[in-house]
Amino acid sequence: MESSMKDRQNDIIESFQSIFGKEELLAKVIECFPYPIEVYAPDGTSVLVNKAMLAEYHAISSDMVVGKYNVFKDPYIVASGQLPVLKRAFQGETVFFPDVKVPLEEIAERYGTRDFDMEAVYQDITVFPLFNDEKRVIYVAAFFINRRVYRGKNEIVKGKEYIESHWQEPFDAGATAKAACLSKAHFTKLFKKHTGVTPHEYYTNYKISKLKEKLLDSSLSIAQAFAACNMDYNGHSARVFKNKTGVSPSAYRKISD
Repeated sequence: MESSMKDRQNDIIESFQSIFGKEELLAKVIECFPYPIEVYAPDGTSVLVNKAMLAEYHAISSDMVVGKYNVFKDPYIVASGQLPVLKRAFQGETVFFPDVKVPLEEIAERYGTRDFDMEAVYQDITVFPLFNDEKRVIYVAAFFINRRVYRGKNEIVKGKEYIESHWQEPFDAGATAKAACLSKAHFTKLFKKHTGVTPHEYYTNYKISKLKEKLLDSSLSIAQAFAACNMDYNGHSARVFKNKTGVSPSAYRKISD
């Protein structure tokens, strides 16, 4: 898989190099390329970003990036310790960074972006030189292929759907997170961020909402209403109900009559 990915990237690099020297054509190809691409001058300053790059990070225009961003001075890259590897591309070598987590928070702060619909993104990044006829590095290009994108809202929807279809079963944090294709810790954090409650609280609230429906059925005793929700009617469950609704199960039934 990784080998075929690198072969595809090598084909793309060769294509770019083959039209280098035809600047107008190269600029058009980069602009319309379906993957995000950024081109740097030998000193690391951004000189070109394509439409896909701007769309990916919700930047308003290329003016926010071109001539202002320098890849050598990016705090995230410096802190990662990968700057020496990156500089090899500016010395004529193609370098590949697999499965890199994109610093969305830093990008949002840099460009004032507030409408990211992504929670986390992991990319394969290929950085390669473009040579002139004298084999000197004139520009360096980087293109980015998303390997995994976590769009928080989608994962939350999956988690909710799992909880709502398994509410009669004991709560299983691991299974719920697995349904959302996230780790338990990350899912819990993400779920609370988007809903204001933990997955377990959401489960409890949903279960109580179903119990309230059963309590409205006068043909069922209170114990039977609890049993229909796979709950034992005891002091603990009655207290949970009162904590969530403000009244006891029997008082709720009287209020609803």
